[in-house]
Amino acid sequence: MMSGVSGATLPYLRPASTSASHAASGLQPVAPDETGAAANGFRVDVSQVKLLSGAKPISVADNPVLHDLMATNWLMTHGANATQPTVSDDAPENTYAQVKVDGRVVATLYNGGSSTMTNAAAANIGKLEDPPGLAGPDLAQWRADQYAARLGGTVEKASTAITQAQWTPRESRSTAYSRQQLDAAFQAMLAEGQKASAQRQSSYPASRTQAGTSADFSA
Repeated sequence: MMSGVSGATLPYLRPASTSASHAASGLQPVAPDETGAAANGFRVDVSQVKLLSGAKPISVADNPVLHDLMATNWLMTHGANATQPTVSDDAPENTYAQVKVDGRVVATLYNGGSSTMTNAAAANIGKLEDPPGLAGPDLAQWRADQYAARLGGTVEKASTAITQAQWTPRESRSTAYSRQQLDAAFQAMLAEGQKASAQRQSSYPASRTQAGTSADFSA
């Protein structure tokens, strides 16, 4: 049954989490525009327009989520290094175990729970639903046992394997920057915007003067 497994070389990646939302996007076909006659017939009764009372503008600086999101984007655009080194989940130093069939590696599990395998092994394993709530080394162990059972192989734990207690979930990109970095980046972003606005304003009168001079060609 496993003759195709040992000879395959192309990798198949199974992420740490296989659950995904398949909810409908909610997008609907756009209805055609009204005819010109109907559009021209639309009028707004100004007397019915009312001013909003109590409304006041909200600054981005007062929205912590948007503040940090914009600051993070600025840091990433300018190539700033995060405070925490980014190591790929499937890096060799993160190996949890390997599944072997007839002495050949057909699947590799990592401490974060993700796995890679040959295309032939993936075809033989088929659809495999992870238990809800399982993550990290515990998920890697569960997957390794399932792969070995379905492929008729054995599990060899790596020297780099860690326990569930030693595992720390990977933090999001935004939390990889310190509070000082985020605040400084936001201020730098504001300064850049103000500088660009000032340059545009200063160049506007000059462009008008230049246009006026060239237009007075017949004088």
